[in-house]
Parts: sequence; structure tokens; C-alpha cells
Amino acid sequence: MKKIYLLFLSLIVVLCQCGPKPEPQDISIVPEPVQMEVDSNITFVINKNTKLSFLNVDKDSPLRQYVSETYSHYFGFQPQVKDAAVHNNIVFHLDANAANELGDEGYELVVGKHIIVLSARTEAGLFYAFQTLFQLAPGNACSENPQNLAVPGVKITDYPRFEWRGSHLDVCRHFFGVDKVKKHLDMMALYKLNKFHFHLTDDHGWRIQIDKYPKLTEVGAWRVDRSDVPWGEAEPAQEGEPCTYGGFFTKDEIREIIAYAALRHIDVIPEIEMPGHSSAILTAYPEFACDDYPYCVAIGPYWPPKAILCGGNDSVMVFLKDVFKEVAELFPYEYIHIGGDEAVKTNWYACPKCQQKIQELNLPTTEHLQGWMVTEIEKYLNKMGKKIIGWDEILDGGVSSTATIQSWRGQETAIRAAQHGNEVVMSPTSHCYFDYYQDDPETQPSAFNGYVSLPKAYSFEPVPDTLTTEQAKCIKGAQCNLWSEFIFNYDHAEYMLLPRVCALSEVVWTPKDCRDYQRFEARVPSQIKMLRQLGYNPCTTIGK
Repeated sequence: MKKIYLLFLSLIVVLCQCGPKPEPQDISIVPEPVQMEVDSNITFVINKNTKLSFLNVDKDSPLRQYVSETYSHYFGFQPQVKDAAVHNNIVFHLDANAANELGDEGYELVVGKHIIVLSARTEAGLFYAFQTLFQLAPGNACSENPQNLAVPGVKITDYPRFEWRGSHLDVCRHFFGVDKVKKHLDMMALYKLNKFHFHLTDDHGWRIQIDKYPKLTEVGAWRVDRSDVPWGEAEPAQEGEPCTYGGFFTKDEIREIIAYAALRHIDVIPEIEMPGHSSAILTAYPEFACDDYPYCVAIGPYWPPKAILCGGNDSVMVFLKDVFKEVAELFPYEYIHIGGDEAVKTNWYACPKCQQKIQELNLPTTEHLQGWMVTEIEKYLNKMGKKIIGWDEILDGGVSSTATIQSWRGQETAIRAAQHGNEVVMSPTSHCYFDYYQDDPETQPSAFNGYVSLPKAYSFEPVPDTLTTEQAKCIKGAQCNLWSEFIFNYDHAEYMLLPRVCALSEVVWTPKDCRDYQRFEARVPSQIKMLRQLGYNPCTTIGK
């Protein structure tokens, strides 16, 4: 019986390919699929009687759970999960024999008049097929009075260009709680992004519970409230002024976020900054500093970032290993981000302990003391089955070829890393910093002084053309970064992210030769309309 049914499905797929195939005029899918054929003679109607069927998908699978929870939110109708039928049916087919080209995240989606078939080798592929299906028919999103939805007749074959398709969120400068992080993850899932870089520690706040060091959150998670003052105009804290602005995630809340992300096929990469950007640590535990300076959780802008952990104090390495142990036990994904950026070494040059440690280790320069610290933490985390990723400054003090480099200062550091044999995640300020202005600063909220318009973001090519074919394999993908200095609430974060995330998603998913900005720009208005229906706050102007 099952063989007969699968044969029938195959027949339907063939029938769906019949007839004229005009260019898609009104279809807006982001990221653009690898291949798509359109049959204007075919339309499938999603209504209250539409049934969902799952072939070869376990009854308790995460995919079933996600689809059941999300179907009504997307389409407005309560899901009816039934055995496979031949009329008014959406079929999720887990097919181990699907084309090899699909890989672990690819899918095929065929829309016939009476049936829609989503097929993939893995549940991740079916998940991404479902996101595409929603974009084909987004009209009822969040509607209280859903109407029947017409889905155009298409045949899509799709798979990603890069394995690392990331989005970074800074919750340190301004704290965004569990619900906002979940909303961010939903946005990532919609655009097939799969790596969430969770920036949890910095000068302006420590945001993760660590049992062995409770003062990290009791003290380090809070600062004097200047939320009513523009970021660049905040005055220093006055003596005795209470620290009431901030927050942190308990371990249970972190587990909740990880589970939510996993259901959306998103890996969570926590970032624990070391050795710089350490004001929050040194406020809570001043014994880890090189000096007696009265550190406080930072308020507003500053430069240079003086706060740095003492590289010559053995107790600092004990502290870091204790922290990373709890972090590694909490986060299941293999990568942990160890920061490493903007670690100004002024204190190290003046610190007797640091200079003595440099002599003991026979290091060539003070800069290499950071390299030693990074390598020690990498070896420690490797024993726990983890890998490290760090900002590209970790190259400067020497780093193993097994560390992954996040290149933010430009292509040069990515080229150095790839030539050294390190894997690389691309996120240069020139194209991937979405806290920069996206349109004329005279018309936009305050932001960092950089400028990354929608077309600029879309023009990004992650693989430097000077790399050899073998070196180019070191480029794992790319991600956008959102630092929150000027972003006081998540509504503003959405404004800065969207629709630039749409551009980034196409950069990392769609084949290079298939990308076309004019075609992409034509799809943006539909994406903005859909995002508004889903309750997001996208920017509606497009800079040049």
C-alpha cells in the first residue's frame, strides 16, 4: 500500500511539472531558492480543511512539534494531522533516498492543485521547506479572521551555499530577555539562518548565571540607569548611586532558549569575553585585575577599553576554566566563542605579574601572553569535546590551526587565517555590522558612524578572491552582528536588522551566480509586509 501511495506521489510531482512555466512575477521567497519552476495553471488552496501528513517522520519528532505549534500562527488554521490523503493535503516526506545534492539541509517542494509535497533527506531540510511554503502564502500571518490562501504552483529544489549562516545579538549593552531572544530566533528561522551568536558578557554587563561565581550576576549584571540619556551623553555613576539597570539569564532560562533554538535547527554559540572587555568581571571580582583601579560596570561609550584580566595571575586561569566548564556543560553545541577582541595591553606592560609570566613562558612579546591564554583555554575546552571560535585579534598573539576565526576587521585577517589553515566565519564591519546606519543618518535613529545599506549588505562576497581553491574551503560562512550600544529596546533591534538580514540570508544561502540585487530588491516590499504581519518592525527605506 505504501509503495502504491509513493508511486502516486511521484505521478503528482510529474503532473506538477506540466504546462507553461512563466517567470515568477509575484513570488517572494528569501533567500532565493537554487532552482524554481512556476506553473501559472496550478494553484493549491490552504483552508480550514487542509490536512497535514508525515511520511517516515516519527510521531514524537521535533519537526512534528514545530509544525503543529506554528501552522496556525503562520496560516491561521488549526492543523489537522491525518494519514496521507490525495486531496487537500500537505505532505512532509522524510526521504533517505532524496537527491544527494540536497545534503543535510536541502529540500524539494512541489505544489500541485490538490497536494503539496515537501521532501528532504533530513528533518532540517523539511523544516526549511516549511519556511519556504509559508513565504509562498503568508497572507494570514497572525490574523484573527483567516481566509483561504492560494499557493502558486511551483517546483523548488533548494540547498544552502554555506554551513554557517549566523546572526549575532549583543544583550550586554542593553538587556533583552527570553521572549525577545525567542523572537530573534523566529526571525532567524524564517530566513534559514542556523547559528545564533549569543553575546553574553562584556564591559557593560555579565548576562549568564555562573554558580561558582555568584557575584558575576549579583554585581556584574547591573549598572546605574542611564536609559533616558543618549548613549554618547551618559554621565559616569555618582558615589552611592544605585545599580538598577540590567539583568541576566538563569541557567534554566538558557536551557529554555537552547531548546527553542534546537526546535528551529539553530545552534547557540555563547560568547564569554576574555581577556579584555572585562569591566563587569573586575567590578565583581577586583582581585583578577592587574591594578587597584576602582572598576565599575561600564556606562556609555569609552576608549580604550582598559579593563583586562591579569594574564600573570594564576587564579585568573582557574576562574576562566571554572566559568568555561559551567558554560560547556550548559550549551550542547560544539563551539564556544572566547572573544579576544580589543584587549588593550596597557595594564599588562605595567604589571609585574604579567611580565614575569611572559619571561617564564619565554614568550616573544606581551601580545603573545593573550595567545598563551587562548591556547590554554582551547586545550581545556577540547578535553570537554568543545571547539573555540574567537574574534580575529586572536591571530595576533599566535593561535593553533584548530581554532576558528571570526573575521571582523576586513578580508586581510580572513586571508591570513585561511592561509594558516584556520576555519573562518566572515563578519566584516564593511558589510555585516547592522548596528551601522542603513540610510541617510539625517533620517535615521542614532547609530554607529559606519554605513551598511541594504544593497551594500547584499553585495557581500564571503570568499576572498585571492584564496586558492583549497584555502577557500576554510570559509565556513558568514554572519551579521548587532551591537546594542545605541539600541535600547528590541523593537529598535528589529529595525536595524530588517530587512538587512534578508540580504545576508541570501548571501549565505543562494549560489553566488544566482544572486541578483534588482531581483532581490523587487521582493523586499513583500517581505516587509509579511514581517509586519508577524509583528516585526522592519525599516522601510532602502539606502544607496
